[in-house]
Amino acid sequence: HFRENVNMDIEFSKADGIATLVFNRVDKKNAITSAMYQSLADGLRDAAQDASVRAIVIAGQPGIFTAGNDVEDFLMNPPQGTDSPVAQFMEQLRTAEKPVIAAVTGMAIGIGTTLLLHCDLVYASENARFAMPFTQLGLCPEFASSLLFPRLAGYQHAAEKLLFGEAFSAAEAQQLGLVNKVVAADALQAHVAQQAARLV
Repeated sequence: HFRENVNMDIEFSKADGIATLVFNRVDKKNAITSAMYQSLADGLRDAAQDASVRAIVIAGQPGIFTAGNDVEDFLMNPPQGTDSPVAQFMEQLRTAEKPVIAAVTGMAIGIGTTLLLHCDLVYASENARFAMPFTQLGLCPEFASSLLFPRLAGYQHAAEKLLFGEAFSAAEAQQLGLVNKVVAADALQAHVAQQAARLV
């Protein structure tokens, strides 16, 4: 069963057949902690088990999706094994049998872009920015992104983004196949709600 997240860094709600998970740690640019990953995993698990839920939305606050992992928390609580909170979250996302829609405004860095590769639909605001700076951090691309992104974008485009780690725009993300549609920032929430309602 979904456990309440006391600090509300992840907001979880259900209404009209739609479960919504919102990054809500704006003061830290929605950097994701181990506790937040656990809340995300629990929320997805709850949505999977609730027959009234027909679609899932993952979103950030206006102006920011997520800056990726909270590095300090990551170093203090490194993921260990397949039962770690981040692994639970990505496994719940990967195996979700209900459609998952992402609504991206502002930065989607590292895992913020990786998780989009495991969503069914991705909508972004005009100010969205994406980046996968793994090689700059001495890391391998995570959670099959080096497999999934070339399938979407083609090998050369994916290699450029993965090897150089440079940020790219919402318009380019759409051209690469990562994003379904780019809309004005003030229209994104309504557009995603409309698309989610079509799945209910």
